[in-house]
Amino acid sequence: MVNGLRRLGSSKAELIVTANKGSGNPRISGIPIPGASSIMRSCWDGCWGRNKGRLFNSTIDNFTELHCRQTAMKFEKHLQAARLKDYIKYYVVSENKVENEYKVLPSTGLVMGFQYKGALSTIKDKTLNLLAPAGITGISESYKIFKSSADIGTVLIYFTETGFTHFSSHPAHELFDLSLSLDLIFEKSSVNEVEEKLSIASTDKQRIEIIERFLLKELKSIETDKLIIEAVKLIYQRKGTIRVKELNEKLCISQSPFEKRFRQVVGTTPKKFTSIVRFNAVLHSLKEQKSLTEICYENDFFDQAHFIKDFKRTTGETPEQFKRSL
Repeated sequence: MVNGLRRLGSSKAELIVTANKGSGNPRISGIPIPGASSIMRSCWDGCWGRNKGRLFNSTIDNFTELHCRQTAMKFEKHLQAARLKDYIKYYVVSENKVENEYKVLPSTGLVMGFQYKGALSTIKDKTLNLLAPAGITGISESYKIFKSSADIGTVLIYFTETGFTHFSSHPAHELFDLSLSLDLIFEKSSVNEVEEKLSIASTDKQRIEIIERFLLKELKSIETDKLIIEAVKLIYQRKGTIRVKELNEKLCISQSPFEKRFRQVVGTTPKKFTSIVRFNAVLHSLKEQKSLTEICYENDFFDQAHFIKDFKRTTGETPEQFKRSL
């Protein structure tokens, strides 16, 4: 049976992974990535085509975790070194022996990935676009569709909300809704070296050690923006229903400088970030089989019509269609 899976390419890649179920495209989710133990836990299932199985997404404490269980599929989480714990949430080594097509749902954090075998592509307007084997994906506010080759293997690096800025001077918001080849962010020679070492590594432990040496080499000595960390914490405490104006008041900062700092560090505007956090709170509610009326009320939607429209824009499905495959 399947359970979440996650993959990442480059060039134009995007986030998250999984196999699916039900009618329509498979879905997956690179769901959120928060930063406080108060963060909720969310999950759902699905399956797709001949790779029928179960998709499981869980947001645990500050992270979003996608587990992948299925015949011929591996999805294993590895913890980071102590020195990297403030910047990296964890790593995932994912493998799948069969070709897979899946839908990726919005997540609140950046993800970097190295494919040590196989290939990943995006599908847009029925066109297949091959991605580079090493890439980084920014935050996105709506779903994307990906296709992985058979016998694919990937190492994924999940950044904390503010973690990416400690490795690159590249503004995080410039990656919004994009997946780029990693050599556009870091030195090409450094990226190539990691790819070469991963190609000959024979164990997951070796692969993680290669990734960590690269990250420690790129780690910059800069001060963490504590105000933005506090803003992220407040957004998660309110499950994405807090208004930006209220954040400004609580943090004693005006709107313009706050939004600029938030975008550069987190990778999107405070408004879009809260929207994604709220979306993932909705997924949690759907899993609990709550009524649409309850979900609208709990997640501060104006009315049910607004909720359904917002949900379909984000997932490509209505809440009822989505619930049928849970």
